[in-house]
Amino acid sequence: MSDNTSFVLQRIGEVSYEQRPIPEIRHDEVLVEVKKTGICGSDVHYLVHGRIGDFVVKNPMVLGHESSGVVFKVGASVKTVKPGDRVAMEPGVSCRRCEACRTGRYQLCPDMAFAATPPYDGTLTRYYRLPEDLVYALPENLTLEDGAMMEPLSVGVHSVFTLAKLQPAQSIVVFGCGPVGLLCMAVAKALGAARIIAVDIVDSRLEFAKSYAATDSFKPPAPQEGESKIAFSQRSADLLKATLGVEDRGDKAIDVVIDASGAEVSIQTGIFVAKIGGTFVQVGMGQPEVVLVLKGSFRYGPGDYRLAIALAAQKKVDLKPLVTHRFKFEDAVVAFDTTKKGKSEDGKGLIKAIISGPDVSPDDL
Repeated sequence: MSDNTSFVLQRIGEVSYEQRPIPEIRHDEVLVEVKKTGICGSDVHYLVHGRIGDFVVKNPMVLGHESSGVVFKVGASVKTVKPGDRVAMEPGVSCRRCEACRTGRYQLCPDMAFAATPPYDGTLTRYYRLPEDLVYALPENLTLEDGAMMEPLSVGVHSVFTLAKLQPAQSIVVFGCGPVGLLCMAVAKALGAARIIAVDIVDSRLEFAKSYAATDSFKPPAPQEGESKIAFSQRSADLLKATLGVEDRGDKAIDVVIDASGAEVSIQTGIFVAKIGGTFVQVGMGQPEVVLVLKGSFRYGPGDYRLAIALAAQKKVDLKPLVTHRFKFEDAVVAFDTTKKGKSEDGKGLIKAIISGPDVSPDDL
């Protein structure tokens, strides 16, 4: 137990492998040997831009936060897991004392220590330390790869179930058919949504969404010359309604709109599409400034991880079709480059890439 190889962002566009100290655990903590890590858009954003909003990479930082692994060591007070247990890892440790934490909204904690969010190191390493209550034992029928997908699935649970409170037989529109948007659709399907409309500008993503969880799809029109963003959004919303028979009230109306794209015109279109009295949840992050500012869904909160695991274990959400590319730990640079490009050298489109831990084969799911 002397090797803790880590994948480190040194500065914009520059990464390297280096040895990091193996974390010492306290009595209520768990040391996890990381086995699988998904690449998130935020990881790529830090690599390319060195910042997301006010979070700026000022010092070398280990990347990665969508992970699972095997418990290697536990503190003296730990009772719920033991060495050898396969676990999903919730990668954000809140202060547990502020108003947000004490009222059950720990995802809004101002002192959250979140993996691969400056200045905190991420999970693309051999060993990672977490409090006992932030590791979740995986049911036997879920793989470690499934475990790594619990982080983005929990984002979908938080958006669709916890915040939007989607009910069976309701209708939902999801803007953006990337991993988070697709998982929002999957959660909606698991909850019994009557209609799930996927919106994207890429035909192949819409086709996948239809095969995965959506009942309908819509590709927005091209903007007209000189058309303002707000005028385009109104025209796009009107076309969606006319094409798919959507109304402002009643059974043909849209109860919930989720924006998982971050695009300003998608946000505006979503507002126009939602029924009178409907619910709009903002998930995606896009440009630093948009015309409309809304409260949005941020990460996940109490209970979201457990529901995510339950939905996957009960086969109500199938995670396997979303993992399109798998890489060895030593090929992390290629994995990030493939994610950034959105496809591999053979032209295969990417939805989610998973990097295996050190000395772990990509074939070992």
